[in-house]
Amino acid sequence: MTTTNPFLPGAQVGEQDESTTSITWSAQSVSGRKKPINDDAWLAFASDIKGASLLEKDGTHSLDAHDLIYAVSDGMGGGNAGDVASRLMLEQLSAMIPRTFKTAASGLRPGYFTHLQQAIQAVHLAVNGHAGENDHRKGMAATLALTWFTPENLYLCNVGDSRIYLHRKNTDGEAETRQLTEDHTFAWKKFQRGELNERSFRAHPRRSALYEVVGGGHRTVNPYIAAFPYQAGDRFLLCSDGLIDGLWDKHIHSAFLKNPDSTSDLAESLMSRAVTNDGNDDTTVIALHVHDMVKKG
Repeated sequence: MTTTNPFLPGAQVGEQDESTTSITWSAQSVSGRKKPINDDAWLAFASDIKGASLLEKDGTHSLDAHDLIYAVSDGMGGGNAGDVASRLMLEQLSAMIPRTFKTAASGLRPGYFTHLQQAIQAVHLAVNGHAGENDHRKGMAATLALTWFTPENLYLCNVGDSRIYLHRKNTDGEAETRQLTEDHTFAWKKFQRGELNERSFRAHPRRSALYEVVGGGHRTVNPYIAAFPYQAGDRFLLCSDGLIDGLWDKHIHSAFLKNPDSTSDLAESLMSRAVTNDGNDDTTVIALHVHDMVKKG
């Protein structure tokens, strides 16, 4: 990992044009066919020392002066507990993540892994505390898939079975799509070890039995956290398990190939096919594209 402080101002631009890394995104979320409330939630915000600035469902934003954070959460629990859990978690994260800028401003280098771990543990306790105040929300919980783009690195994490995918060309120029996160189910572990093929995994009776969630009355939470060196041209997908219910991995890869230029077209294509094929659960997607933009000198 680099020791460069990503929060220091960039060099002054002279007469020549300069490129800057930007991210274009599109988010969509729909309720399941038989569900009165959408328990999924998504979040997009730009973060700096002043705090979090919420972003619309579609847009493009530079990484020059802000970190960019995108997250999907799938809530669980009776009544509207799942809806409350997912939104409470994202609300709390948008308040906690900008604190890294204050750390940098004080002359210390932010520890992203530690900060993410502490933030998610704090949200975990907040969800459990909220559930303890209302018997109807006892045991409420949520999953999480989060990408945190800094000017120099991507930090990602997940809890549960909400996923993050990467679509990138390999050294041979062939496009590949792969899952960057871990499903916190024992069925997924068997799938990764080759003990189950994708068909058997999708039909497994315990495919959705999560051993890690945010909340749920558990004392602690153990998120999967990783650093990933992104590059221009990378495309990412964040999604709740409603999308996976309707699409196989080959369908996700195909959607990337068929929609190379537009995050909104990609999100719409994925959502439409997933809901047509299944659609019983809430379904949420955020499509991201990392690219260079030219700044005029």
